[in-house]
Amino acid sequence: MTGDKPGLPDIKRDVPTAIHVQISEHIRLRIASGAWPAHYRLKSEPELAQEYGVSRGTLRRALTTLIEEGLLRQVRGRGTFVTSTTIEPAIAQKLSTLSEDFASQGVVTTTTVGECTLIAPPRPVAALLDVTPDTRVLRLTRVRRTDQGPVALLSNFVRTDLAPGIEKTDFTTASLFGVLEDTYGLKIATARRTFSAEAATTDVATELDLGQGDPVQYLQQVTYLDDGRPVEYSDVWIHSGRLRVTSLLLRR
Repeated sequence: MTGDKPGLPDIKRDVPTAIHVQISEHIRLRIASGAWPAHYRLKSEPELAQEYGVSRGTLRRALTTLIEEGLLRQVRGRGTFVTSTTIEPAIAQKLSTLSEDFASQGVVTTTTVGECTLIAPPRPVAALLDVTPDTRVLRLTRVRRTDQGPVALLSNFVRTDLAPGIEKTDFTTASLFGVLEDTYGLKIATARRTFSAEAATTDVATELDLGQGDPVQYLQQVTYLDDGRPVEYSDVWIHSGRLRVTSLLLRR
């Protein structure tokens, strides 16, 4: 409700349908419509109960129904989130950027910036960043290259209320996370990453030197500060013939 702020349902107390069922249905519709996209974090239970005008017990019962249906998931200490519709294995757990990974391996890269402007974000992005749709955010698009050619296309949306003036940064040499942490003193703590395979669209194929429809690795990420606030959303398309995502996993 924080990003898109849809209207609250008209809770009917004089009908046979239980109040918690009405609330569940309203939340279900917000998810189905895309107003609350995958990984969207709901407000706290006390805040939601107050907005719906019900007790915490009633609100919790509605949420429990959706959790059992697999539409919501609760993470201890972080809140309640809309689940993804795809299976997401817990891979690539280290929260580092491509530029940091390349640097640690001694790989020389160059960066081309396609866009670095302030825009009103798409509604799903606004919801994930917990801002209103008319809020101005930074849209940053870049292409990373090695000596083999382009390896990744990155599209980032960054909250400028947390990093005012960031659009003036020269991102051909600067790291986004580095700027957020070193220039603005923000403490990046966690992120939610989703990996999938996609067919390259015309724009992605052009940027990555691929044929339209060629397979690419796609990564979607929402990045959070140590206080739980989302600060950045990104889409990343990776040339799978030139770059592989590898994870070191521990069983315990």
